[in-house]
Amino acid sequence: MNFEFLYIRRILENRMELNEQELIRRQKLEELVEKGYNPYPAELWPITHNSAEMLAGFATNPDAYKEISFAGRVMSVRDMGKACFAVLQDSAGRMQIYVKRDEICPGEDKANYDFLFKKMVDIGDIIGVTGYVFVTKTGETSIHVKDLRLLSKALRPLPIVKKDADGNIFDAFTDPELRYRQRYVDLIVNPEVREAFIKRTKLTNSMRAFLNERGYMEVETPILQPLYGGAAARPFKTHHNTLDMPLFLRIANELYLKRLIVGGFDGVYEFAKDFRNEGMDRFHNPEFTQVELYVAYKDYEWMMNLVEEMVERVAMDVNGTTEVKVGDHTINFKRPWKRFTMYEAIAHYTGIDITNMDEAEMAATAKSLGIRVDNTMGRGKLIDEIFGEKCEPNLIQPTFITDYPVEMSPLAKKHRSKPGLVERFEAICNGKEICNAFSELNDPLDQRRRFEEQLELGKRGDEEAMVLDEDFLRSLEFGMPPTAGLGMGIDRLSMIMSNSASIQDVLFFPQMRPEKKPEPVE
Repeated sequence: MNFEFLYIRRILENRMELNEQELIRRQKLEELVEKGYNPYPAELWPITHNSAEMLAGFATNPDAYKEISFAGRVMSVRDMGKACFAVLQDSAGRMQIYVKRDEICPGEDKANYDFLFKKMVDIGDIIGVTGYVFVTKTGETSIHVKDLRLLSKALRPLPIVKKDADGNIFDAFTDPELRYRQRYVDLIVNPEVREAFIKRTKLTNSMRAFLNERGYMEVETPILQPLYGGAAARPFKTHHNTLDMPLFLRIANELYLKRLIVGGFDGVYEFAKDFRNEGMDRFHNPEFTQVELYVAYKDYEWMMNLVEEMVERVAMDVNGTTEVKVGDHTINFKRPWKRFTMYEAIAHYTGIDITNMDEAEMAATAKSLGIRVDNTMGRGKLIDEIFGEKCEPNLIQPTFITDYPVEMSPLAKKHRSKPGLVERFEAICNGKEICNAFSELNDPLDQRRRFEEQLELGKRGDEEAMVLDEDFLRSLEFGMPPTAGLGMGIDRLSMIMSNSASIQDVLFFPQMRPEKKPEPVE
């Protein structure tokens, strides 16, 4: 078995370009195997306590830590001859261990200590220890090791992390592209980045609990769809071999969730992975997460109140306060939030009233404001560009923008009292949209007309125009009750709640360009 292990390793080695440290570690691996050590044992290693539990509990209850079993990654070693100190890192933090040669390798087995722990164990290796907790002369809570086992040999060295006097990290692993591409290394050497992901999980748990308490049902809808719909976006396209038909990765799950409202559910929601074949920047990733919620017999005014209440609770659950530090701003999610209509916001930030402008006048106004205009843009697209350029960046505190032009919202119900507008709102925070919501359009004839208008925009070259979904129209013809709908971006809200500057900081594995590989070694 050892021969087979080494044979496979040498074949792989010949296909890799290894640096000096990587070669040394592979040589150590070979020595371990030759001496009968299994560097990757399969046996269970029991864990009785994590690092945080020991550090927090030992002072008040030392008797509970007389026999412990622990495991972690070696982050540093301080050799003192016949003994050494090392620091192990687990998922909860770091813990110092004390290893004394005469205790773990008594009698004539002292050479084994020098071989295994001092020579063979490297920073980055994962080891298991048993022993008891004590406090060193310098006052540091540590584990006095009675037994030690190598659980996994690391064949690549970790980047060396250094900090200046102010605690700022500077090392070989601060480059964002390396951090995002090798997130596993980032999490090891920069464990503070875990906090953003912990907060993201708290956020979704809080939101799910909020919705469940109100009796809404969490559901799942198709990711592969024969027609993409529910948003204005360009899709990813694929092909199903057995059915011999094109399929699209969903850009939204809206139309399927509305079908469930038609089917008789009063409230449904889904945490959905959606996909849009568009640009990438610090606010956009082609694969993203949003929660969509649809509740029968409600409208957009009701949904605005629910969003305020839900996000205020999320802030409390995630950060313990409604005030969240984001860059240079302190954002307060306490209700009530400020409200502007779309036209009011544009007039406020540009000084121009666009209420009664036609498409030609709107295009001229956009040009006068320095916004790029082309022939594919209809009136709705032009308004969206003006708002995005001149208003959105100024909205730092959570703000509702309401009552959008009908051209911008093909799935929203016409406003009950304002001709030419629809009952829609977006919540803007820190200069970016975090949610979009409607009084949902449930008139099948009006919905068909809206889809046909989108088809005309598509013919003009608008790649984000919606397609006509006959099955969805058929469902509306069976009757959908008045419904309020919401889509909220989990990634962007996570950025705000964790004070992260880029969407890549709240995605474990953001989309990256292909990694440039070194030329193979002959």
